[in-house]
Amino acid sequence: MHDTVLRNRRSRRRSEFAAGLSLAVCMASNHARAQGRLAEPFDTAYSREARAAFGAHNLCAGLWVVGRVYQRSPAQVLAEDIRPFQLFGWETDFSYSIDSVHRAVTVRAPGATPRVAIFNGDQGCSILSRGERAIHFKPVRVTPKLADAATQPWPTGDAGAVASFPEINRRALDAALDWTMAQKDHNTRALVVVYRGQIVGERYAAGWTKDTPQISWSEGKSVVGALIGVLVGRGDIKVDAPAPIAEWHGHGDPRAKISVHDLLNMSSGLDFLYAQKIGPDAFTRDNKHLRVYSDAVDVFSYAINNPLAARPGTRWSYQNSDPLVLGKIIESAVTARHESYLTFPQRALFDEIGIRSAVLETDAWGHFILNGFDYLSARDWARFGLLHLRDGVWNGKRILPAGWVKFVTTPAPAAPQQLYGGMFWLNRSEELKGIPRDAYWADGAMGQYTLIIPTRDVVIVRLGPSSDVPRPFLAEIGRRVLAGLP
Repeated sequence: MHDTVLRNRRSRRRSEFAAGLSLAVCMASNHARAQGRLAEPFDTAYSREARAAFGAHNLCAGLWVVGRVYQRSPAQVLAEDIRPFQLFGWETDFSYSIDSVHRAVTVRAPGATPRVAIFNGDQGCSILSRGERAIHFKPVRVTPKLADAATQPWPTGDAGAVASFPEINRRALDAALDWTMAQKDHNTRALVVVYRGQIVGERYAAGWTKDTPQISWSEGKSVVGALIGVLVGRGDIKVDAPAPIAEWHGHGDPRAKISVHDLLNMSSGLDFLYAQKIGPDAFTRDNKHLRVYSDAVDVFSYAINNPLAARPGTRWSYQNSDPLVLGKIIESAVTARHESYLTFPQRALFDEIGIRSAVLETDAWGHFILNGFDYLSARDWARFGLLHLRDGVWNGKRILPAGWVKFVTTPAPAAPQQLYGGMFWLNRSEELKGIPRDAYWADGAMGQYTLIIPTRDVVIVRLGPSSDVPRPFLAEIGRRVLAGLP
């Protein structure tokens, strides 16, 4: 990735995007489009079935993915992770059963087909198709090729991870950490602050530790970006070339003009509805963004086989299609080398930077749902943040190609208010008030954040299911933490 490429790209696209388009207008347009699509009669039975499937997945993952480190009963998982949150739409007449032998969860919603999710070892939990009892791929063991973290120096290991510096205002920093954990509506389970490459503060809720993998939702999109970066560095992918998706390259297919760059910028132009709703009304067949989490679909095929709604690169739209198509590109590039797709993220990225906790879940066909079903510990997210803070270099070894971090932190040409780059959110318009404009972050639903602040040499990781508006909360955490740092 070179500056000239970025300049040429911006110049070519600038005329195609109406300058000054605000985020409010963009979201209103998306919302209007969603409302138009969802004007069809609401299918209550499908909504209940989809919510049952979503619940089965989340119960399964709580028991056997998070449960690798933090064991809880099904009732605890339901009470702590699912029932309190409107996002999941769990209702009082839903019921569940646990098959501990086959490690499967069935959720029943009266008037709807029961749905099942099954645990597949290192590929986590998958929702099964209606009436099916098995997945359509062979699970693969994913074993980190790393020494015991306790014996390996930070940041690749945990030895010597925690440090202090004389310039830190310890009272202010501790107060910031304590304040964050005390905000019960936000339910923070892990908080890590890294300054000058060392952990200078961390807090964990009862039962949760530095090693507990937590669902990180759309933070995984930033991992997709990093994996693409690794493949660009290997010469397997060219960012400004047309996306190598065979289904898009038939005669006269306008999707042939979608580039990898467009996909990284959430600007493919694909018609992939993300309805701006939460709760039971969001669970419709047309709400494709949510359906990849709440139904048994081959997520790669589901993302690829959509028409264009806008010319590639001219419309920014946050939607799951783009990272899923990137996932297909990753799979194709890796298998073309006769390498294991399911172990690739661990081998090519996580082993390089000391990440041991990651569980990347797949659909029932063995395709990563890395746009949202990803589990990492807070310390491992801190490592991911440090990789980007250090320009893609880890202990002197380049992991991401030169210029990659600059590329992913360059505003997407079509993004309003410069709010988005390459699978990262940007603070160019100071959405996070009081946080430096060069800050950027991986962002997951319900307040999962890895905030990187280059000018302050800081990474802040916050995990836990927030029931309140999380972005202002992130900004407040950042302001309070930075008040204790130089």
